[in-house]
Amino acid sequence: MPNDLRVESWEELQRELFRDSWDDKLNRYRSPYVFRGLWNKGYNLKTSLMRIGGDYPKLEPHLLRNFRKYSRGNMEVGESFWNWLAVAQHHGLPTRLMDWTYSPYVALHFATSDLNNFHEDGVIWCVNYVKSTDYLPEKLQEAIRKEGSNVFTPEVLEPIATSLNSLSEFQEKPFVLFMEPPSLDERIVHQYALFSMMSSPDAMLCDWLLEHPELYYRLIIPAKLKWEIRDKLDQANITERVLFPGLSGISAWLRRHYTTT
Repeated sequence: MPNDLRVESWEELQRELFRDSWDDKLNRYRSPYVFRGLWNKGYNLKTSLMRIGGDYPKLEPHLLRNFRKYSRGNMEVGESFWNWLAVAQHHGLPTRLMDWTYSPYVALHFATSDLNNFHEDGVIWCVNYVKSTDYLPEKLQEAIRKEGSNVFTPEVLEPIATSLNSLSEFQEKPFVLFMEPPSLDERIVHQYALFSMMSSPDAMLCDWLLEHPELYYRLIIPAKLKWEIRDKLDQANITERVLFPGLSGISAWLRRHYTTT
């Protein structure tokens, strides 16, 4: 793909993950990028909703309606549609949302966590979420400017768009917005997580990014580099034990940590 860079060392990887981090306005290092790590460089940015196949755009409202119907009483979510959408994504319902992280090391973890796929080159998608706001409809731009932010929260989005249907009313052409979920549990907090959301269910983020190449780059992680990355992440405490708090995370960490090459 365009904007691909194959890194050949841990040192080169660090430099590229933190490129363009200096912010002249703040006089601090503040990266404008968010990250998504995948164990296979050939994987595109297809949502879980797209992967169910069939006429998935028509299935989207039915999935969400039934999730809300059968989930009531199991959690305190409130009435905000966007809270419910975030909860649904978090618990595995197929949605148009996609998981990202502010942490390049969390993204590296997901690119190197599966030892069964260390023979494949991985990839880190890096997207400039700050500049992506330039392509939002004006009303949405105004909302986050007023908030002094570059990403939405359910509270910021709710007064402007109360549902996916109302969001689509802004759409003259596809756009992406980034939304921070509520702190549903420790997993979201520890993974420094946020979501991307396209303005229509059948719009693919990777296709949109190809039309705006200044907003992204991809770092190709050679298979031969994965073990070094994995061991150094473990030493830095970027592990399942931290990112997936609880017994399952501890078990996954220990299983991988004691697996021999």
